[in-house]
Amino acid sequence: MTKAIEYLCESLIVPRWPAPAQVRAVSTTRQNGVSLPPYDTLNLAGHVGDDPVRVAENRRRLVMALDLAHEPAWLKQVHGTAVVAAEAVSAPVIADAAWTREPARPCVVMTADCLPVLLCDRGGTVVAAAHAGWRGLAADVIGATVARLAKPPMELLAWLGPAIGPEVFEVGEEVREAFMRLDAGNALCFQPSPAGRWLADLYELARRQLRGLGISAIYGGEFCTFSEPSRFFSYRRESRTGRMASLIWLE
Repeated sequence: MTKAIEYLCESLIVPRWPAPAQVRAVSTTRQNGVSLPPYDTLNLAGHVGDDPVRVAENRRRLVMALDLAHEPAWLKQVHGTAVVAAEAVSAPVIADAAWTREPARPCVVMTADCLPVLLCDRGGTVVAAAHAGWRGLAADVIGATVARLAKPPMELLAWLGPAIGPEVFEVGEEVREAFMRLDAGNALCFQPSPAGRWLADLYELARRQLRGLGISAIYGGEFCTFSEPSRFFSYRRESRTGRMASLIWLE
């Protein structure tokens, strides 16, 4: 293993959750890639204006670092609710979540403030990854993803990866209203901001949705992509920037 791959491995975030041994999951940071500013350095997205050669090299290094047998199921994310089988993805398709029961087929979502949600069952037979920004949460991408797993809710575990934190995610009244229409209890996830808008807690909104689906084993949710510029990309902070990836697969 080269030094570059070793450094990349060291910068990965490994979920702390009681997933079965055959379930593997990681989130990348922005560190230890080859992209130049403003995509420095481990940008994994091909749609943000970065040099395609550098994106391809970053993806190659990630595959090597994780010792993957197959390329991750890269998606064209649109803040929707479409869910695809990872093994059916040979080229990027329009979807915001992927799932699989097949070994060595990594599900992946890319984010830079939106919330990545990783799911697995206690038996280690099925995994999924969902891209859940506020629009996806409001449209129920989590529910659509959970439905594909076809497991009793109490058999499922969820991990919430790096997203923008509740102290800085300022939104307008229309966002709060969208979630209030879904559940009046979501009012707890919004606090008034000094600017007369609202500070939204993506993590708690996702937890409430997961609990509403009967899933109580929920982990992660301690990050803030906006507040750690040396570690994470943030669209809200920089606009022109790269994307991290959150992956889950069965060995």
